[in-house]
Formats: sequence, structure tokens, C-alpha cells
Amino acid sequence: MTRDYLTVDDINTKGKTVLCRLDLNSPMDPNGIILDDSRFRSHHITLKELENSKVVILSHQSRPGKSDFTTMEPHARLLSKLMKRNINYIDDIFGSHAIDTIKKMSKGDIILLENTRFYSEESIERAPKDHKKTHMVRRLAAVCDIFLNDAFSVSHRSHLSVTGFTESLPSIAGRIMEKEIDSLNRGLSCSERPCVYVLGGTKVDDSIKVTKNVLERGCADRVLVTGVVANVFLAASGVNIGDANINFIDKQGYLPQIDIAKSLLKRFPENIGLPVDVALNKNDERIEEKISNLRPELPIHDIGIETMVKFSQEISDAKTVVMNGPAGVFENEPFALGTRELIKAGSKSGFSVIGGGHIAAAAEQMGISDKFSHVSTGGGACIDFLAGEKLPGIEALKDAARKYRQK
Repeated sequence: MTRDYLTVDDINTKGKTVLCRLDLNSPMDPNGIILDDSRFRSHHITLKELENSKVVILSHQSRPGKSDFTTMEPHARLLSKLMKRNINYIDDIFGSHAIDTIKKMSKGDIILLENTRFYSEESIERAPKDHKKTHMVRRLAAVCDIFLNDAFSVSHRSHLSVTGFTESLPSIAGRIMEKEIDSLNRGLSCSERPCVYVLGGTKVDDSIKVTKNVLERGCADRVLVTGVVANVFLAASGVNIGDANINFIDKQGYLPQIDIAKSLLKRFPENIGLPVDVALNKNDERIEEKISNLRPELPIHDIGIETMVKFSQEISDAKTVVMNGPAGVFENEPFALGTRELIKAGSKSGFSVIGGGHIAAAAEQMGISDKFSHVSTGGGACIDFLAGEKLPGIEALKDAARKYRQK
């Protein structure tokens, strides 16, 4: 496959000092215990391929002001345990301690530097050429040979550690980044039809951006909407979804999205699938109702049985399926049914992709994540990619590849 970025296959990393941007940001309990090691496990394949290199890892945990904004020491311990080798934690990012440690590394060594967000300039969004001028980039680039970005999940931000080094070092994508780009491109390629997108959850504006992109490009034959996304489209179609649901949409700031949904329904009437029934929440009791017979005072918390059957058939018959966002309030057991049934259907389709976030967590809970062709590691980055937006981290890799090939 011809790519417009470089990978581990394109540059010899043996014996080289490779600066790796990973995403080890994970949920932690109040005692500093990491509760989910999935991101650590996902990066294992990239780190395994660098066993003959000197590996310097950059990553972050949370952000300033949050209770889990802490050092990377527990991350180094967990990574050491999972990889069955010593990962040396360095309580410094680009000071003398970090630089001296890097200079003394031997082939096969791996170190994890301190939380990149401890450095105030890390989270400033600016162009790679501006990041290049920072102390962090200048000092680390001077002692490293190659930059590797395997943090797809933060590549929708032009943060210093994501895009800054691509101006100074030969830059490549890690295996997770490569798989994300290839899998999501396949979901947008229109090559294996029918192609069905299943969009739900509460982030209505994101899902509407994706709907607009894939229908205008002709990538999707059908977009099936669930969750709050469906409520917006139902309201746009003229259904009285009731004050409880309209008030929630208003509170989230999504009322203007109703007019956008109305426009999409007018342009693509045969391509957007709406629920025909829903489950209402009455004191945590599941009440199934047809769309034509809604009780306006009750909130919609899931799709109904008839919609599950109808949508599941379309999904399982598809050659390509892209799913993002749960079908209902799946954290509440009576309203988890729709999400589970659609995930089961997605696992039976030809080529299947799950976006990050809640729906990925639901598939993991069900124990069927491995039945999908690809489970994305990045919620926001995945949505932006599917919406046709350029991700700064990926664009920086492409620019670096052009410069490298010209030399």
C-alpha cells in the first residue's frame, strides 16, 4: 500500500534513539491505581518492533486542574509489568536529568519521561514550525534521531509533543497510528458496499458532521441514528419528542443542530434511518413506545425492539460498518439492550470499525471487541477523521514524509 506518510518500515531504527509519542492517558482511582491498561497493551506491538533501538517515551496523564493529573511513575510500573522488562521512569522532560539519561542509553533501553502536560507550552495549539522553537523540542531533538507518533487519539490537537518534532527529526507513524489511518480510510473508501454508519451517543454536532461528510462523499449507503443524535433527527422530521427530550437537547447546546438535521433529511431522505420505536424511562422502568405514540413528559433512553431488529438486519448484512456512540443510556441496565444488540450485529458484518469512547467500552464489556476489524483508540480524533477534517498530527507526519523523500 502506498502511503503519504512514513512508517517503521521506511526508516531503519536499529541502534537509533527513537522519541515515541504514545498515549498512556488512562482512568485512575484516587489512590493512583490505573484502572484500564488497554492503551498500554495497544502500544505493545510498536514497542516490540523497536527492541533494537533506544526508546524515549513521551506521554501525558489528564490535564491541569483534574484530580488524576499526576506523574508518569505508575505508568512506567504498569508498562514494565505488561512488557516484562524494565521501563525506567525519569521525573524530568527536557532538563539535564532527562538529557543525560538519554545520552547514556544503550540499545534496547526504554525510558518514560515525565507527564508532557507538566510543561505549560505542551497544550498550546500552534503550527509545528512554532513548536519547533520551544526549549522542549530543541533540547530533545538534539539527542534523538527519529520521532515516532503512535498517539492517534491526541493527533486531532496540534500540541507540542504531537507535531513539534516533525519539523526537526525524520518522523514516522507507529503501528497503532498506521492501523487507525488505514482502517478509517477503508471506512471512507466506498469500496465495499453496502456501507452502513451507525451514529449515536450525546455528541450530536460531531455525529451530524460525520453524517454530512459520508453522505456528501457517497461513502455511506445508510446512516442509522440512535441516542440523542436520533432525537435531534426525529425532531427535525416533525416528531413531537416532548419537552423532556427537547430540554435536554437545549441544555447541551444542540438546538441549532435540528435545522441542520432537517436539511440533511431533505437532501438524503432515503439514506438516513430513524428509529420507529423507542424505550422511555419511567422511574427506571423501560416503557416501549412507537414514535407516533410518545409520552412527551418521559425521556427517551434507548431505541425500541422493532428498531433494534430493523437496524440489526441492515448492519449484519453490510460489507462495511462504522459505529460510533451508544444507542441509549447503556450504563443503566434497562436501557443497555439497544447498544448491545447493535454491537452484536456489527460484529457479524464484513469489515467493521468501532469508534472510541463509550461504544468501545461497551464492546469490551461484552467481550466481543476482538470480533471487530478495528476498535479505534481515539474518540475525538476518530470523529474528526470520519468528518473529513484534517488531523494536525497526521498532517505533520505527511509533511515530514515529503521533506524526507525529497532529500
